[in-house]
Formats: sequence, C-alpha cells, structure tokens
Amino acid sequence: MRRLEQSWYRTGIADRALCLLLWPLSLLFGVLAALRRAAYRYGIFATTRLPVPVVVIGNISVGGTGKTPLTLALAAQLRQQKLQPGIICRGYGGSATAPQAAGPDSDPLVAGDEAVLIARQSGCPVWIGADRVAAARGLLAANPDCNVLLSDDGLQHYALARDFEIAVVDAARGFGNGLLLPAGTLRESPARLTIVSALVLNGNGTWPAYAGALYRMSLHGERFRNLKTQQEVNASHFNGRKVRAIAAIGNPQRFFDHLRALGITCDTTSFPDHHAYSKTDLAFANAPEIIMTAKDAVKCEPFASDSHWVLEVEAVLDGDLTGHIMHQLGKSR
Repeated sequence: MRRLEQSWYRTGIADRALCLLLWPLSLLFGVLAALRRAAYRYGIFATTRLPVPVVVIGNISVGGTGKTPLTLALAAQLRQQKLQPGIICRGYGGSATAPQAAGPDSDPLVAGDEAVLIARQSGCPVWIGADRVAAARGLLAANPDCNVLLSDDGLQHYALARDFEIAVVDAARGFGNGLLLPAGTLRESPARLTIVSALVLNGNGTWPAYAGALYRMSLHGERFRNLKTQQEVNASHFNGRKVRAIAAIGNPQRFFDHLRALGITCDTTSFPDHHAYSKTDLAFANAPEIIMTAKDAVKCEPFASDSHWVLEVEAVLDGDLTGHIMHQLGKSR
C-alpha cells in the first residue's frame, strides 16, 4: 500500500504507469461516490439531524492533512466561548466495533490512537464509532450538557447532517496526481471544496483562487517531553546526540521537516499510519534518542524508556474561524 501511496505524488514512468493501470477503477470509484452523494441528497438514504449543531472537520484526500490538531484547537476555542463541545471520531487503528466512549486512559489499540490523543488533550467527552450517528447519540446521552459536536473526519459520512463543514488541505502536497482512488489520493472531486463552509490550508504553498471562506493553519511546537520521566527540553538538548525520528502518521515527512527546521539532525523511520507499535519497533542500533509524534506516543508509553521523546504541536490559525463557526451556527439553529 505504501508503494501505491508514493506513486500518487511522483512523476516517474513507473509511478505514472501504475496509476494509469488503476485509472479505470478510479472512474468506477467516482461514479459510485457520486451516486452515493445523490442518494443522500434526494432522500434515498436517510440523513439524521441531531439536537445540537454539528461541525465536521474532514478532507477530500487520504493521508494526514492536520484534521486532529485543528479539531483540538477548535475545541479549545469553543470552550473559551463558554460552549461545551463533544468530539466524535472513527477510532482508526483500534479494534472497537461498537460505538463507545474513549477516555485519556483508554487502550489506543482498542479506541484508536487519535481518539485517545484527543481525549487527553481536549478535556472534552470523546466517542468513537464507524457509525457517526450512533457515536454522536451515545455521546449526547452520556453528556447531556454537550451543546455542540465536532466530528474529526467524516466529511464523506453523509448520514450525519452537519451545520458547518471544514475541509483541511495539505497546502504543500496538494492532491498529488489529482486522480480519485485508487489511482490517486482523492476521495471526492476537488469540486467538493466549492460547497464546504470553510477551507483550511495547512502549511505553506500556493493555492488556486477559492471563492469561499479561506483560512491558513500552521503547526507549531518546539518543546519535547520525555515519555518516561516527563522532563521537558528544547531542541538544543539533541545537539551532538544520535537521534532517530519515527512517525506512523499520514504524512510523516511533514514531521521530519519540522524537526530539521528546529535544527535537529536525525535519521528517520516511517511506519504505516496508525501502526500498532511494539517494543522491538524502537530497538534501533546504537541506542539513539528517539523522537516521535504525540499520536505515536500514546501507543509507545507502555514500553517507553528515558531515551524516548514526544514533540507535541498545536494548530495556529490565521483568521477567526471560530467566530465564523459561531456566526453560522447561530444562523442555522
């Protein structure tokens, strides 16, 4: 699968040949996706509207775009506005099959790494489930004070009616070859972006003219926490040390580039997104200091040593997206 994902962003002859071979399947995928959207639009498939406003944070491509950091930032800002947000997510990487609560102490192998990370950092109730409607209903039943729901991912989960849609795009990588799955990275046509409530560009990069509400986002982080001792250091701690950076996220290169921008010289190892780490995965030769993302850390903590560090980042938004959301929710309810 990783070889296929790499081909979406490359222009070599072998990569183009592989994508061309899969192109007929992309056409079929596009037709089925369009029929599914139409079925919800015209009431053939049921759409459920919940008693509280729903904000969906998603994307139209596979791979990491920064949805989870944005969800955490919006949750914090909504709480500052005296709202009581709840968060639902798929629970990717976890084994849970039924909708259920995910807490700070949940097993990430059951609830999923992103859900546990969100529960730890947001202070909000979090529920997981492939069925977003069922997960949302469970959350609201267990947390009657919740008055707004954030859905981390779920832009294509049309069974759940939404009051505000946010599409997050990796401004640097864009959409690769611009084809639909499986020949390319896209879940839906870029035309889908013309009807979302807001478009958030993560990182630097030019973007075609966009008529809707456009915001820029960057991921900031320069402090490192030791997974075992909880000691905090800055990037200079790693000067002159052997360092290995690991990541099991949608776009590991963004993480590696972030570390190098902080002046950290490191070797890198990437794993598949949502990889279920074991102790042997961190057994590198020459015993380097190991730096990982917060999503990796929730799975590595049980066997962490004092050479394991996590860089925790936060999303910083250019513009008042939260104000836009509040205004729109006021109009829609």
